Amino acid sequence: MKPIRMLGRSVRDAVKSVIRNFSLSLASISCITITLIIVAVAVVASFNVQNFTKAIEKDMTIVVFVDNDAEEKDIENIEDEIKRIANVEKYTFQTKQEVKEMMQQESEVFKTVLDTWTDEESPLKDTFQVKVKNVEKIKKTALKIESIDKVSTVRYGEGMVDKMVKAFSSIEKVTYIIVLGLVLVTVFLIINTIKLTISARRKEIGIMRLVGASNITIKLPFIIEGMILGLFGSIIPVILTTYGYLAFYKHFDGYLYSRLIELIVPEPFIYQTSLIVVGIGILVGMIGSASAVRKYLKI
Repeated sequence: MKPIRMLGRSVRDAVKSVIRNFSLSLASISCITITLIIVAVAVVASFNVQNFTKAIEKDMTIVVFVDNDAEEKDIENIEDEIKRIANVEKYTFQTKQEVKEMMQQESEVFKTVLDTWTDEESPLKDTFQVKVKNVEKIKKTALKIESIDKVSTVRYGEGMVDKMVKAFSSIEKVTYIIVLGLVLVTVFLIINTIKLTISARRKEIGIMRLVGASNITIKLPFIIEGMILGLFGSIIPVILTTYGYLAFYKHFDGYLYSRLIELIVPEPFIYQTSLIVVGIGILVGMIGSASAVRKYLKI
């Protein structure tokens, strides 16, 4: 019962402090709000970049063209060599006749042209379609496959793929750094804002010490106060994140620039992001308050 009473009293004192020091509390909430808006944008961007990267990895295929003079044992040897490559996730084999039939089904133009070619005249080749585990190593994997005997050529959209992977990887790292940096800045701002509140209550804290109040009894109201400030500071960012992303998604019809870059479906993504933003706000408020008490009051 005693811990519950102490918690209830701490909550009451924290709420009173927020109201009593309204101007300072408003300053803290404003700092948290502004920072969390930027954090929310960075979080949304980060998750979407991850989604783009996963989509690329899922759809990325190395097309391996086999020499026309390759015999069945040569094809089996190529298959065995592909199996041994660590970065290969799975593969499929198509004969040039199967490739021809697939192309004919896709387009009437292809059907008309391919029907005029005999098997000897056809430029099509037997192919392996290879999926990789790590798209960042696709170039090395393609070079290994290309070195196999009786492999004619290898194609995977080289150049464009390498640039896209590097770009998405860089953006993802930058967003992580931005989020971390903004969280640290917010903690610093809260520490300095709450420090003013603490300084105005030094006499009160001194009296609490004299009557034998424990460190946790003195610290807890400030920590709860930080939680309250963080919670209020996250309200506007959550609203902007929820409705802003919904509007953004509808405006671009779920795709950014092209169907290759698909945005994350809003639900349940916006709720998950909102919980992250609220969690960051509360955590930052708690850390800022606890640090201010410990560092500046030497409790």
